[in-house]
Amino acid sequence: MADETPTVRVEDNRARRRFEAFVGTALAGFITYEVVPGGLVFVHTETEPGFEGRGVAGHLAGAALDEVRVRGLHVTPRCPFVASYIERHPEYADLVADPASRRPS
Repeated sequence: MADETPTVRVEDNRARRRFEAFVGTALAGFITYEVVPGGLVFVHTETEPGFEGRGVAGHLAGAALDEVRVRGLHVTPRCPFVASYIERHPEYADLVADPASRRPS
């Protein structure tokens, strides 16, 4: 079925400072970030046309946050999507550098 969640592979493209989601070989979305001491600032999430509404961004956010945890870093979610994702998935709340930073200003 076309509305099923696709198989998503997530990679950290450090040269471009973004986590990238791929469906097959196609770039399906990405989260850009800035590197700060001890962590990452998630700035923007984007899903490519044709992949919107299929769960790609949620899978991407979860995988990126899992990688932050594995690396022992913290995150500042300036991106509204990532901030909202963390609110809906409190198991990631401990990764937030400053709880006040969950909501973009």
